[in-house]
Amino acid sequence: MADIEPLADDLTAKPPPMRQGQRDLTVGPIAATLIAFALPTLGANVLQSLNGSINAIWIGNFLGEAALAATSNANIVMFLTFAAVFGLAMATTILIGQAMGRRDLDAAKRALGTSAGLIVLVGIITAIIGLLATPALLHALATPAAAFPLAVAYTRVIFLGLPFIFLNVLLSSAMRGVGDAMTPLKAMILNVIIDAGLNPFLIRGWGPFPEMGIAGSATASLIAAITTTIVLIAYIYAKRLPLALRGAEMAYLKPNAALARTIVGKGLPMGFQMVVLSLGMLLMIGLVNRQGVDTTAAYGAISQLWGYIQMPALAIGAGASAMAAQNIGAGKWDRVERTAWAGSAINVGMTGILVLLIYLTDRPLLGLFLTLSSPAVPIAVHIHNLASWSFLLFGVSMVLGSVMRANGAVGIPLIILIIAMFPARLGFAYGFLPSLGANALWWAFPAGSAVSVVLTMLYFQYGGWRKVKMQEKQA
Repeated sequence: MADIEPLADDLTAKPPPMRQGQRDLTVGPIAATLIAFALPTLGANVLQSLNGSINAIWIGNFLGEAALAATSNANIVMFLTFAAVFGLAMATTILIGQAMGRRDLDAAKRALGTSAGLIVLVGIITAIIGLLATPALLHALATPAAAFPLAVAYTRVIFLGLPFIFLNVLLSSAMRGVGDAMTPLKAMILNVIIDAGLNPFLIRGWGPFPEMGIAGSATASLIAAITTTIVLIAYIYAKRLPLALRGAEMAYLKPNAALARTIVGKGLPMGFQMVVLSLGMLLMIGLVNRQGVDTTAAYGAISQLWGYIQMPALAIGAGASAMAAQNIGAGKWDRVERTAWAGSAINVGMTGILVLLIYLTDRPLLGLFLTLSSPAVPIAVHIHNLASWSFLLFGVSMVLGSVMRANGAVGIPLIILIIAMFPARLGFAYGFLPSLGANALWWAFPAGSAVSVVLTMLYFQYGGWRKVKMQEKQA
């Protein structure tokens, strides 16, 4: 390690040579670099959503509504386990990004090693507990009786794959920390090909494959997770990517106590944001359901489109976080500020284009989920007209929050999200429902987004997030 340790102390040292797919995010034009870095992440997000949709089509068509309901309940259980791991992976990405920015490759490897050891351990423990507690968890969700045995079979197979799935999530996030967004995209392409491709064969028992029913769908996901993780690790070593641990560096897989505290302490609040968003959406669905089946169907259809509208913000937020982390590590605070505002502007442009396209083609798109003669279609169009534009504001909050979290500021952004989701969005919906009717639900989205963007911008401009440290210096 003697050849890399001096880099930790010399901020003027030249960065390591860029390998295939990598980008030094501390140099070059901000906007162009951010777009080029975010687009592969956007592609991976789209592929992940498409994979879920394709698998749902296989299950729904081959096994029926009870099986589809079973996967929906299983996915709720999985989401709660993934929330924490996504947070830990995001914290690791930031640590790696900051280390790469200050040219300390050894620190980046130490962060990855600790996180990998921690996440695999968490994955194994969660898998064991999940296998034993699956029936109790599904009972707690009030899973319908017809779907219960199917949900148990599906969930238990997915639990088996958690250590590999968690490690895959971490490695993909870590690659983005060193400026490599293409490797995670390649991994996602492979995952989708295997998962979506194997689903019908294992569900129906085509060719040499056994007929496994709903367990076959889960087994396809398990095989995809294991294969993709192994191939990703092999790729990292074959291409000699910077984070490959070699020789004595394998000892970094034993979690370092100080690093583990940082990863958990910063990661859990980041992961909890996903829980807050999901809880807010569940409470909103409860209000929507009271408006009747047509309104519920309309909301369900437009929510499918909203998933894609939000993807640019998620991708740009991830890119802005990685770019900000590297520049914070390099001490280039002017680039941190410019990254935040460039990312916000790019988000407004990309999200605005998607919203406009849906305005122009709303009925054909809604026809993918509803028959065009359905009374739910005009309701869905109305919801879109009132609420979809608010995701431009949501995206600005997402990008600015991602930049601030890149310096370790996780508490205030989480509090802002809670305020925007509950007192603002849901408070508006409950408060104005008697006078505005269902329109109160749709106007609640702009209300919550407006509160979020105002509070986030105020904290970004005047808050103390720049003084927060991701990790205190260790002796």
